[in-house]
Amino acid sequence: MKKALYSILFSMIVLVGCENDKSVATDTLPMQIAQAYGYDQLDEVQSISYTWNVRRDSATVMVRDWKWDLVKGEVSYSDADTSATYLISEKSDQNKDIDHKFINDKYWLLFPFQLAWDEGFTTEITEGQSSPINNETTTKLTILYNNEDGYTPGDAYDVYVDDNKMIKEWVFRKGNAAEGRAFTWENEKDFGGIKIALDHGMKNGEKIIWFTNVEVNKK
Repeated sequence: MKKALYSILFSMIVLVGCENDKSVATDTLPMQIAQAYGYDQLDEVQSISYTWNVRRDSATVMVRDWKWDLVKGEVSYSDADTSATYLISEKSDQNKDIDHKFINDKYWLLFPFQLAWDEGFTTEITEGQSSPINNETTTKLTILYNNEDGYTPGDAYDVYVDDNKMIKEWVFRKGNAAEGRAFTWENEKDFGGIKIALDHGMKNGEKIIWFTNVEVNKK
């Protein structure tokens, strides 16, 4: 994890599952969360585009624009200084840094679906847990990624979900550290059956990470 700006982000986690593989058991809590956010509608999606924004010290310090064509496996990226397009299956050293950013930003946008797409993690479920920010009674799902795969293996997430399997808050713990930073999941919008939480804030109420210009384009 980098200092300063990136201290508020979890950077580059594992992406090891096949993103069109629906073989995950439907009775598991990770899959139930994915389905609550519209996982079964993903077959109809051609592409998802969005702008990722992060704030620090009450100033917008980074804006990144993305378009991900799920069918082609193509990623398009732009910020204030550069732009690029590449195929996920043909990643190279030239686009490695952008791919890191893509993985990071996509996890904030689509983490419920990563629970169905990814492999290489173990889970622990604890019922009746208070969420760390709003003290809501939730089910706590701990996701621990393995130590072999991805850009930063061994990371962990504590995901707090309500009775409808919707994420209320989460804590990212880099390298499975004992402590992490909690963020809310707020302002959920429905994009043709795909539900996305657009805002993520901290305990002090400050909105730190949010998404704008979100479009879910069907085939």
